[in-house]
Amino acid sequence: MNLLLDQLNETKAFLSKEGFNTATTGVILGTGLSELVNYIAAEKMIPYHEIPHFPLSTVEFHKGNMILGKIGKTTVIVMQGRFHYYEGYSMQQITFPVRLLKMLGVKQLLLSNAAGGMNLDFKKGDLVIIEDHINTQTENPLRGLTDDAFGSRFPDMSCPYDPTLSEKLFASARALGINMKRGVYVAVNGPNLETRAEYKYLKAAGADMVGMSTVPEVIVANQVGLPCAAVSVITDECDPDNLLPVDIAEIIAVAGKADKYLSSIFLEVIKQLG
Repeated sequence: MNLLLDQLNETKAFLSKEGFNTATTGVILGTGLSELVNYIAAEKMIPYHEIPHFPLSTVEFHKGNMILGKIGKTTVIVMQGRFHYYEGYSMQQITFPVRLLKMLGVKQLLLSNAAGGMNLDFKKGDLVIIEDHINTQTENPLRGLTDDAFGSRFPDMSCPYDPTLSEKLFASARALGINMKRGVYVAVNGPNLETRAEYKYLKAAGADMVGMSTVPEVIVANQVGLPCAAVSVITDECDPDNLLPVDIAEIIAVAGKADKYLSSIFLEVIKQLG
């Protein structure tokens, strides 16, 4: 896996020359979630296709830009769009940016995603802090990485989401008058949505919401020692006994309406991290 290390070092060198080694906070924005970008005093924006060894975002509603700038006094790197297993990438490609953020000096990571709500208390547009996760994806981003340079081969996952960061998100939501819930996220391969039987199965396993991202990134963040916290936007209600057809356009529309609330919470927390 020296090739991966070589690629990471080359990409780090490229981005360091562009000033991306000055940020302390990283943000990965999920499906339909990009309003935060409007509040950044941007210093530099580089499309993914210009970054060496970076995958390309093939999902049309993921912009595919890396942005350096300030929110308050905090210097941030914001990834406007992520990569998914269902796009055909390996887990190591998907999580390449997380390793890179750590190498560039980022101290904490905030993530967001769109998810289907299986908990019957969750409604469209709800914001849910991920307290824990279940991984059902069929490849692991740590598979085959035996070099100590990548971090512990067997990282502890007893508390994958940083409690301090998560509480900052919850407290900021409360201060802004936004109702934020808590739940367990399950990651699936995708890209199809789930059957009624699959929703029943995942809910019985202990999950409150389901999506196709985030967990690989969080696994790697834990391996490299990068504290992280994540929020899901509930974009569809997945009650198997009352399941209605849903399409991606509706999911994007719901995410867009909730985005202003999520962005305001992220803004408040990021300012505190400065």
